[in-house]
Amino acid sequence: QVQTVESGGGLVQPGGSLRLSCAASVRIFSINTMGWYRQVVGKERELVAGVSVGYRTNYADSVKGRFAISRDNAKNTLYLQMNSLKPEDTAVYYCNSVPARMDYWGKGTLVTVSS
Repeated sequence: QVQTVESGGGLVQPGGSLRLSCAASVRIFSINTMGWYRQVVGKERELVAGVSVGYRTNYADSVKGRFAISRDNAKNTLYLQMNSLKPEDTAVYYCNSVPARMDYWGKGTLVTVSS
């Protein structure tokens, strides 16, 4: 059973912007803090941003001031606006609850920042 479906990734030049979306099942979206995670090959998956049901947000230091997380509770959709992208932001991006649950992982969406 698909729990989360991420989209919006792609190739972008350094300094560019992308907006990621995640459609989640009602069951997990309505009661959970949701977050965006990213993973680079060979490294552990890391949480980059989270937003509570009440819209409180938090960010990893590496993306603070550049990324903005938001959620639409009526559409069960999570967003990540990424600005001023850097090559080190290249990764597969996933959404999940915070803390993450194994059965909520989707396939992710690849973001590549390169000139």
